[in-house]
Amino acid sequence: MDLKTSVDSLFMVGPAHAKKLQKLNIQTLEDLLYHFPFRYQDYSLISPIFKIQPGEVVTISGELSSIKNEYLRSGRKIQKAQVIDRSGRIEIVWFNQPFLVKTLKVGEKYSFSGKVDWFGRKKVMISPEYELVFNGKTIHTGRLAPVYPETRGLSSKWLRSYLNKLIEQLLPIDDFLPSKIKKENDLIDFSSALKQIHFPENLKQVDQARKRFAFEELFLLHLKVSQRKKVLEKSKLAFQFFINQEEILKFTQNLPFEMTLSQKKVCREILDDLDKKRPMNRLLQGDVGSGKTVVAALAIYVAWLSGAQSILMAPTEILANQHYQTLKQLLEPLGVKINLLTASHKIKNEDADLLVGTHALIYHQAKFRKLGLVIIDEQHRFGVEQRGKLIKKALGGKTPHTLTMTATPIPRTIALTLYGDLDLSVIDQMPAGRKKIKTWVVPPQKRMDAYEWIKKKVKETDEQCFIICPFIEPSETLPTIKAAKAEYEQLSQKVFPDLKMGLLHGKMKSREKEKVIEEFRAGDLDILVSTPVVEVGIDIPQATIMVIEESQRFGLSQLHQLRGRVGRGNKESFCLLFSEITSGKAFERIKALERIDIGFKLAELDLKMRGPGEVYGTSQHGFFDLKVASFGDLPLIEQTQKAAENFFPSLEKYPLLKAKIKEDTIENIEVN
Repeated sequence: MDLKTSVDSLFMVGPAHAKKLQKLNIQTLEDLLYHFPFRYQDYSLISPIFKIQPGEVVTISGELSSIKNEYLRSGRKIQKAQVIDRSGRIEIVWFNQPFLVKTLKVGEKYSFSGKVDWFGRKKVMISPEYELVFNGKTIHTGRLAPVYPETRGLSSKWLRSYLNKLIEQLLPIDDFLPSKIKKENDLIDFSSALKQIHFPENLKQVDQARKRFAFEELFLLHLKVSQRKKVLEKSKLAFQFFINQEEILKFTQNLPFEMTLSQKKVCREILDDLDKKRPMNRLLQGDVGSGKTVVAALAIYVAWLSGAQSILMAPTEILANQHYQTLKQLLEPLGVKINLLTASHKIKNEDADLLVGTHALIYHQAKFRKLGLVIIDEQHRFGVEQRGKLIKKALGGKTPHTLTMTATPIPRTIALTLYGDLDLSVIDQMPAGRKKIKTWVVPPQKRMDAYEWIKKKVKETDEQCFIICPFIEPSETLPTIKAAKAEYEQLSQKVFPDLKMGLLHGKMKSREKEKVIEEFRAGDLDILVSTPVVEVGIDIPQATIMVIEESQRFGLSQLHQLRGRVGRGNKESFCLLFSEITSGKAFERIKALERIDIGFKLAELDLKMRGPGEVYGTSQHGFFDLKVASFGDLPLIEQTQKAAENFFPSLEKYPLLKAKIKEDTIENIEVN
């Protein structure tokens, strides 16, 4: 058994628990060991029964003298037990857990941890944790008890029990961090850290373990960046580009608009890269609507002038179609032949000068005889392996120039950590004439007024409206959260019965999605109810109103992306953030959108207020997955970056660490 052993083959797990573990993204033994507690319940105050007082959270240990089910007048079933120790006795009460009468055995010695309170006129323990005392050792009571992220049918109690046995069985485990690194940075060894983070004796041990794992996460990230840099430096360029300044000037002069100074600066940086003998590896960041596609078009045009093919990959069919239409307008009049490849739109050959598509580009069997440029949009939505497979489409094992783009504003500390191997370009200006989108947070009491305003606006001006809901269908666990299907039915029948409405969500077939979007684009629909599937790639100039339900559930960056779906034309546009909360930190966070319209500023604010895990959310596949460290911890980022840079030249001497880095990095991947 090693750390890559699948959880479904672990002792006493079984198919049912393996399925539940996978819901928590636990696929392997290593994933299970790295499923860290997010907090600890302090049950370390151990007291004789006669000393305990109402309001205390304590642990008692005693013999169970009786247990029975009783019915309250309301009809609810409660469980009452009597526990005695040498100092006295106390009653314990649970609610609606009738199985306890068979689970707990009279005459056995148990440990109970929980809150002491009044029940009627009696001093009792209410619904405590419990466990059989064995050799004086406890896992769930009488200590700092870890509390884990859970899923239905998989409790912290089960995780504690299983991890306790597992850690005892496995330790000690070889540590991949070299002794030199641990000594210089005052870190404990892997086995100690594992035991202390799951079963600490005190909070100092928790701090030591978290320090070790936080350092480890960022240190490995920096080493991977160094590894990718090294591979890129050694890679051979797939296709030599020639920069024809005269043709480039014609291209920019024939655009139907004037490029911003920021776009021109970024174009110069990219052209300088394309003129070099080593492959370009650049990340282009730019706000929604800042003009990244035009910059990409210039790079594609230069590739075409040099006789090279280009690929542009987008994460969704909607976005791929949008790029295909835009690039056709910009490049086909110049002679560039463009094809589209998605799951629902196949091509017969690969002789196009530019192939725009989705993941289908990766899994399509074609090889490109003259691939010189790869462009990846919203690149954080693709894993390293997927990007590597796309780049390998170049023949001869050589590396094409690579430009990755994102409209997701990434705070500088995160960009430098994750993408330190990429050169960074930023478009920080918006095109002339783009109007600021008026944004308002709408409280519950003004919802109907907002609906009336939308109705009037749409009827009088022929403008269109998006209404975004977090879920497709109502959630069992979050029944009050707005869902697109139910909201579409409710709004079309009761609120906007005289308006033409459409529904769009991720579970629809590609042709169904395209049909709805085309109807909306043609003006056949007044309102489109959708999930965040429209976050990128939909450009409807007549859409001037964006309504976002449950706005407090989204990160500021995602709200800003959604807001960017309106204001694409020259008309005044609006964003209405519906929220059921009217105070507190979460409310202040969304209120920030009323005054801030720059994505990078919003991302930095969200990073400070919520932390990176919540800022980008689970929908941002492959962006990052830090379990302990924080991208907001600049001193630790700098410390680990320095340690990694100093250590990297000697990496070959440490096979365990080298193997650890290689786990997440597919062999021969040239760029991120």
